[in-house]
Amino acid sequence: MKKLTNFKRNAFTLAEVLITLGIIGVVAAMTMPTLLNSTQGAQYRTAYKKALSVLSQAVVMNVALDDYDLAQTIDSNATDGTSASLYNLFNNRMNVAKVCDGSTSGSGQDAQTTCSEAWTAGNDANVKLGESGNYTFFFNDGITLSFPKTNGTTTKCEEDSRNCRGVIDVNGAKNPNRVVSCNEGSDNSNCKVTNPTDIYPVIMYAQSVLPNSPAARAVLFGGK
Repeated sequence: MKKLTNFKRNAFTLAEVLITLGIIGVVAAMTMPTLLNSTQGAQYRTAYKKALSVLSQAVVMNVALDDYDLAQTIDSNATDGTSASLYNLFNNRMNVAKVCDGSTSGSGQDAQTTCSEAWTAGNDANVKLGESGNYTFFFNDGITLSFPKTNGTTTKCEEDSRNCRGVIDVNGAKNPNRVVSCNEGSDNSNCKVTNPTDIYPVIMYAQSVLPNSPAARAVLFGGK
């Protein structure tokens, strides 16, 4: 008979395994928040670019079908479906889930209902979505667009028109509901946004919906 060779078995002790798991846990706890913020920021950036593109495409489509663009709107308060207004343009050309204007009138898919999801974006008193002074559109793809009513005054969405400014929330009423801001710098030449958030000021004129703050422009043109 062949003599069996004895092999010495090597194995980790329980203490060594526990120490290794502890080290892995500490490293994970330190790196996961940064990784999650980076991933979420990238999602907000992509959603923001998509929102600008989709809204601008709606304007171009409206030019083809109804022969007016944002610079030719005369009254963003008109909701009759035919007038050249901001309300009618986005309501006719986008897939609208709900429109909030602080009233309880209207019916159907685009019913004007009181916004139970009304929220204020962070501590920025200039961005209040869903309140009676604004029209807030909830689109089926999750994007929210809010802009002030004009109370019947005649306005056109030209570059210097304050009435044609609004905000986009790329994920609706979901948190964090924070207006994007510069992490570094404060103007067009040096603003940097390392962690994009979900709310972006916009300006509407001609056939485009464009960023309306240094931080919003930094996110759009940041190249990431």
